[in-house]
Amino acid sequence: MKLAISLPNIITSFRILLIPVLVISFYLLPLESRYLASAAVFTLASLTDWLDGYLARSMGQMTAFGAFLDPVADKLIVAVALVLLVEVHASAILAIPALVIVCREIVVSALREWMARYSEKRGVAVSFLGKIKTVFQMIAIIVLLASGPDRHALTVILGYILLYAAAGLTLLSMYQYLRLAWPDLYSGMKNKD
Repeated sequence: MKLAISLPNIITSFRILLIPVLVISFYLLPLESRYLASAAVFTLASLTDWLDGYLARSMGQMTAFGAFLDPVADKLIVAVALVLLVEVHASAILAIPALVIVCREIVVSALREWMARYSEKRGVAVSFLGKIKTVFQMIAIIVLLASGPDRHALTVILGYILLYAAAGLTLLSMYQYLRLAWPDLYSGMKNKD
């Protein structure tokens, strides 16, 4: 059995510890520096997401705890960042893709848990589409955090476009998960009748 305490797991835990730093920098720093500081914190968190996975694979330190903690850390910091952005932008333009992303994460997390327990397809690896979605999502959040709430700024418009692209990819990847699980879900529904 591999130890749960490893450098990749420490880095993943650090990403979770960055969540209050993100919130504090967003609310407590002076207005002129809070956006860039928040974007810097989120950028650091995004880089640790890549780094912990790379180190776990290259050092042979992949653990069950790390497999659990890594997606939890990702979802937590993304959800917190999206909540901060929805508040500061106060617009359906940003709220809609943010809701799509958060709701998809809840559905896919529940689906993965169900599949691990009841499906013949016990584990579902992250798809290439999911990785592309993550890149779009992280870049969009960084751009939007750094830009502030000016909806007419080109960087904000770019951030919106990237966030909508991420939301679209999010729905597509959710469809892939549901399609994969559908035979087991459907047979479970038939057995209940």
